[in-house]
Amino acid sequence: MIGTILGVYEDEELLISALQKLQDEKIEISEVLTPYPVHEVFKIMKRKTRLPLATFLFCVLGVILTYLFLYWASVLSYPLIFGGKPLNSIPSFILICFVMMIFFGVFLSVIAFFVRSKLYPGKKAKIHYPRITDNAFVIMIDKKPEMSSNDIKQLNSILKDHGAVEVLEK
Repeated sequence: MIGTILGVYEDEELLISALQKLQDEKIEISEVLTPYPVHEVFKIMKRKTRLPLATFLFCVLGVILTYLFLYWASVLSYPLIFGGKPLNSIPSFILICFVMMIFFGVFLSVIAFFVRSKLYPGKKAKIHYPRITDNAFVIMIDKKPEMSSNDIKQLNSILKDHGAVEVLEK
């Protein structure tokens, strides 16, 4: 990678049309930065996430660990028989298992997101374009060594023809 070409848009519809045109031209888009989630971008770029699967597995882990702890605490470690209730009373475990399932799912999913995104305290933010957090939509395309100057000019003209406010090369 030699550098990056940034196409800056102020309208979501123009961004979507430019993305579709770039996909039709078989141009590889490295990233699309938006101030809020735009679901059409995920569809056009065919990006998938495994975070829902990870959240499900974290929830299952939470239920299993909570049940095992409750079983150990009420049956093995400190068995108390009162009122004829059996030691392993599953109905009394349901609410606690449900709450801990939600806790494990949310907490571990947030941690997985931060680890996957390589976010940690003290990390310097990499700002590709200063207005991205306000109202700008940015398409990032990596310049490859095999791209000629004509290819770059054609790419710039595609971005401008589809409504780019500015096209930057970094």
